Amino acid sequence: MDSNSLIKINRFIKEMPPLSVSVTKIMELSRDPAVDAKKLNDVISIDPVLTGKVLKLINSAYYSMPNQVTSLVRAVVMLGVNTIKNLVISTGVISNISTGANFVALDMEAFWRHSLCVGAMAKFFASKQKIDVKFIEEYFVAGLLHDIGKIPFNSVIPEEYKKVIDYSVEHKIPLHDVETKHFEINHCDLGLRIADMWKLPATLKDTISCHHNLQDVSSQTKKFVATICLANILTRRAGIGFSGNGTPDTNEEELLSITGLKWDDIREAEKNVESTIKKAEIFLKLT
Repeated sequence: MDSNSLIKINRFIKEMPPLSVSVTKIMELSRDPAVDAKKLNDVISIDPVLTGKVLKLINSAYYSMPNQVTSLVRAVVMLGVNTIKNLVISTGVISNISTGANFVALDMEAFWRHSLCVGAMAKFFASKQKIDVKFIEEYFVAGLLHDIGKIPFNSVIPEEYKKVIDYSVEHKIPLHDVETKHFEINHCDLGLRIADMWKLPATLKDTISCHHNLQDVSSQTKKFVATICLANILTRRAGIGFSGNGTPDTNEEELLSITGLKWDDIREAEKNVESTIKKAEIFLKLT
């Protein structure tokens, strides 16, 4: 990468707006295991946009509640701290990522459809791992946000990035390897810088920075990240959406070993992927 392009990318990341005060405060509160619904309600209630999103989400087909929920406090209690945290993070991050009108390298609609499917599959795999329901939403959000490091490439040097994507597809080389060879950095590197800047939780940070390199993941989050990796591979193989990488990784056996999942789980996920995505699209539209 020439120095001028690198300067522009660095500037783009530095000029990305910070997460809102409400989002930052919710992330901070959610780290406290003793936090209660009232504290979250106090923060959310002063942000009318966020309040609206929480109420829309709980009353949407995403949760399929039998009765309409009109009280924010009740919504927070019913959704739980971790779900509220993940809704807030996804809302804050997506609203801060410029989709722009520049579709030279990545079509953003296809990009988000890919990301949505990764999140939906990851959430399905988390349920198969019998993850506590309070934490399942974190898998969905991690899948949804895993490729945010591609946004600076797509926004700042779209023509050059398109050549890199085309080369990856034509020569069947994983995109992150072509990025590294051509730019000396890749979307995982850029994604980590964004995640650090926004002080995202460790599970999201590790997923964004290491979803192509499990060797660098801490033992505490390795199973989590491996679950997202597996969902990413299957989404690319199924051809749902497009995030620039035409060559799926081929380490399913290793990922199955780490996650404890079975081939039957993969086949079930592939069979139900379209219905899963339709439900997940509601989440994306609301965020």
